[in-house]
Amino acid sequence: MQAISRRLGHRFISPAACTASLKSTYPLYYGADHPRYGSSLAPKGVGHLVRKGTGGRSSVSGIVATVFGATGFLGRYLVQQLAKMGSQVLVPFRGSEDCHRHLKLMGDLGQIVPMKYDPRDENSIKAVMAKANVVINLIGREYETRNYSFEEVNHVMAEQLATIAKEHGGIMRFIQVSCLGASPSSPSRMLRAKAAAEEAILREIPEATVMKPAVMIGTEDRILNRWAHFAKKYSFIPLIGDGSTKIQPVYVVDVAAAIVAALKDDGTSMGKAYELGGPEIFTVHELAELMFDTIREWPRYVKVPIPIAKLLATPREVLLDKVPFPLPTPNMFNLDEIDALTMDTVVSDNAFTFNDLGIMPHKLKGYPVEFLISYRKGGPQFGSTVSERVSPDSFP
Repeated sequence: MQAISRRLGHRFISPAACTASLKSTYPLYYGADHPRYGSSLAPKGVGHLVRKGTGGRSSVSGIVATVFGATGFLGRYLVQQLAKMGSQVLVPFRGSEDCHRHLKLMGDLGQIVPMKYDPRDENSIKAVMAKANVVINLIGREYETRNYSFEEVNHVMAEQLATIAKEHGGIMRFIQVSCLGASPSSPSRMLRAKAAAEEAILREIPEATVMKPAVMIGTEDRILNRWAHFAKKYSFIPLIGDGSTKIQPVYVVDVAAAIVAALKDDGTSMGKAYELGGPEIFTVHELAELMFDTIREWPRYVKVPIPIAKLLATPREVLLDKVPFPLPTPNMFNLDEIDALTMDTVVSDNAFTFNDLGIMPHKLKGYPVEFLISYRKGGPQFGSTVSERVSPDSFP
């Protein structure tokens, strides 16, 4: 090989010399022997990336985002908004080949890239993050299973992603999606784990952005859908306590828009935590009233005192690691959610909110809860909703 190179007048460079040259030229060379460097996130966000096109799906936004947890509830809305602006989205998944197929249609050809990975394998995580310049972590779960505890899903995995992103050297933005009410003193184990994840991530990457959405409402949500299904089946819903706990539910599309707005800014959102609550504060009872009003059912409740609700939810938690088979997902009586409902969950007075990101969140009554019409016993046309009252004749 060397003789041929000399005969042709070319200089022969061995592979080892080529690697050494790369490492000297690019000190952040990312490989198996790559050391752990300090945080290298760009101080101005992703504002300087090369952009091409008018900003639609066939444009190039310059963002290559790895979205962990993209197959979940918030993930589908975030992927849609990223793809809509011409970003390439890498979708790590650990389930079947069908769990991500609804995301493929959201972007231009080749812009949504599913990548199978193992969240417990560091090399697997490096592989799905290797070509990205943005990392968004949506991983979270509100109940435990035999394989994954609250602490592993909500804390350990997030800290591992931050460590690998810091080591990567080319990640310009890291966004962690936590929960409103996450605190080391929360009665909920999940919220304590989320608070520990925030602390660990900001320790690894001080420039990271933390989003703390309240209970999210949308077509696939896990609160109004659950209530409506229970009410349709049994004609009532159980209210934990007396339903007086205050919450500030938010439309899921607004949360996705907030994440995209943070990516598109000039870096002002870096190192900050945003509490994302809707424009209205509801008690649990008032939110249930809104659900009953939308599905056109007479409100019927059975008030379950918190000690009795905990008693009903405890057997699953006790048997979780003691039986040789997986237990069903907790539906109405989730012990950790019952613990969380013992405290109000609303946006703090001095917190960064939607207003700081230039977003006006939707009120829930109307379009954000209109998906509930599918639960009407008389069919979706039974009664009227906001969109049904709008007539084409009213437009100029």
